[in-house]
Amino acid sequence: MKSVALSAHARTQARRKGARLVRSQGRIPAVIYGRHNPPQNLEVDAKAFETLVHLAHTEIILVDLTIAGDAKPSRLALVQDVQHHPLSQAPLHIDFHEVKADEKVTIDVPVEAVGEADGVKNGGGTLEHVRFRVKVRCFPADLPEQITVDVSHLKVGQTLHIGEIKAPQGVELLGDAKIPVFAVAAPVTEEAAATPAEGADAAKQPEMIKEKKEDGAAPAGDAKAGDKKPAAKK
Repeated sequence: MKSVALSAHARTQARRKGARLVRSQGRIPAVIYGRHNPPQNLEVDAKAFETLVHLAHTEIILVDLTIAGDAKPSRLALVQDVQHHPLSQAPLHIDFHEVKADEKVTIDVPVEAVGEADGVKNGGGTLEHVRFRVKVRCFPADLPEQITVDVSHLKVGQTLHIGEIKAPQGVELLGDAKIPVFAVAAPVTEEAAATPAEGADAAKQPEMIKEKKEDGAAPAGDAKAGDKKPAAKK
């Protein structure tokens, strides 16, 4: 994966009040952390970051971060997390995870299907996307934007597992090899589709009154709690 250049400044304003001040100036509060250096508070130009995200072809973004006044000319980092405003969806805070070009990283990567499954095309089944991400380990330069899996050979009732996925060059797939990723479910028959509806209709039916009225008298159980029988005439 190719890194994208991004500029940042050291942030002196901390806590909630400081973060609001930073945002009012058109910047986003951020932090960069990693194994080799202590965490550092930063601020990033909001428009520059939003443009970067808009142009990215994947949710995994590798940046070549230049921090003004920093001793290092640049720092390689992954966009680890972005907090958004619940209504406007504007970025509120960014977490950068610093990485090294010569050290492998472990990260979850989106997995997508390519091709039309045979069980869907010829068997009327449905392709089920069971797992949307897979964990990989590789050098930052080898990070894939996503992993594509050919599902055209899958027939009805068949499942494709992590162990059957061919990883890209330089990428190691992690996790239990038996974990399902894609499956082709059998088509639903008319009888199977009707069964739940019939059950629902039956549930809606009112209970039948077991005892009928006789001679205009209320059936047993219809009297309200607390009702008393009239006293017998002498």
